[in-house]
Amino acid sequence: MNLPNKLTVIRIILSFVFMFFIFSHGLLAKSLAFAAFLIASITDFFDGYIARKYNLITDLGKLLDPIADKVLVLAAFSAFVHMRIIPAWMLVIIVFRELLITGTRLILARKGKVIAASAWGKYKTVGQMISIFIILGFIVLKEAGTNKYDFWSQAWQISSINIINIVMYITIGLTILSGASYFMRNKNAFKN
Repeated sequence: MNLPNKLTVIRIILSFVFMFFIFSHGLLAKSLAFAAFLIASITDFFDGYIARKYNLITDLGKLLDPIADKVLVLAAFSAFVHMRIIPAWMLVIIVFRELLITGTRLILARKGKVIAASAWGKYKTVGQMISIFIILGFIVLKEAGTNKYDFWSQAWQISSINIINIVMYITIGLTILSGASYFMRNKNAFKN
């Protein structure tokens, strides 16, 4: 197994580490959850960069990389639903889009048609990552402000809810637009 694939496997493992710490109590646990997600996100950049730069792209990497990305992102959004930070319908839209696009790509790949990611897909991914980091930042801040430094107030709570709602609505909009763009851009590939 080459280095990019090892980094991808590390990202999958870090998704589980993230889940363990996000549901653990205390400021240290929440900070470790943030750190695990950050390191996993960094591995996502480096595995692709190294694979392209040193021509280490493999079939295993093509399979594992998108799976690792989806495991990481869906783990975070699932945790946020469970923690009642975001509503479940947002997660449903994100999961539905991922399943629909991934399933369609698999069907088209069996017919010999490879569909590259679009700019909208990249915007969606960036939007999701920014949303996750903002929400994780508020989780760590709230943990520090309520259990360690005693600064968290109702005003902080309302502000965090409002900011999270704004970034999540933008993320859901990008998710829907990227899915619609995918089908519009590739409508000829779906014929027959």
